Amino acid sequence: MKKLRFLFALIILLSAGMATVNFAYAPQSYEVVSAATVIKQGSRGTVVKTIQQKLKKWGYYAGSVDGIFGSGTKKAVMAFQKKNKLTADGIVGAKTAAALGISLSSSSSSASTTGAGGYSSNDVYLLAKLIHAEARGEPYQGQVAVGAVVLNRVKSSSFPNTISGVIYQKYAFTCVSDGQINLAPDASSKKAASDAMNGWDPSGGAIYYYNPKIATSSWIFSRKTTVTIGDHVFAV
Repeated sequence: MKKLRFLFALIILLSAGMATVNFAYAPQSYEVVSAATVIKQGSRGTVVKTIQQKLKKWGYYAGSVDGIFGSGTKKAVMAFQKKNKLTADGIVGAKTAAALGISLSSSSSSASTTGAGGYSSNDVYLLAKLIHAEARGEPYQGQVAVGAVVLNRVKSSSFPNTISGVIYQKYAFTCVSDGQINLAPDASSKKAASDAMNGWDPSGGAIYYYNPKIATSSWIFSRKTTVTIGDHVFAV
């Protein structure tokens, strides 16, 4: 009888100990989201504030720039994503961040090496895509000039200060609206991007260009012409 009581007590103690261990190491029910992953509804901080500032400047966001990712910010992000042919989930991941011209963290950009003119290889490739979409078939000098326009905008206080920010600015380039920005650039476009980033500016400092045969805006015709190359008129 004593042996049975002892065994019964031992079983109870062992069961209690196992329950304690399971409780102590049970996974917690919260999610730690770092800047290196995604920014989404519920996120807060300076990165959110930067996102709000950019979206407000480009006409997607009308709320307050408070650094709090609420429903209004999510709707603005979704509108930006739809316009730029991105997955419209309202979450700022790597692709949306790149389109906005921001870096979620220094670690997230580790795969980006330095390219022409000190720009990242991602910047060079994105500019090459823009050149290919907007100026394929144009003289090589004209392709470089289109790339130079983007870089001149980056330097101007009137435009976003990153290549991706300039290219994906709302209504800035037709190729973004119609999806041609997603075409793979050819060798000529890649070389033109590198030449532009290394300082060649055949546009004469232009921040605009247009094809007078198809342009419909009377405003663009009022801009001062710097040079005409192929089918494109470059202007300031």
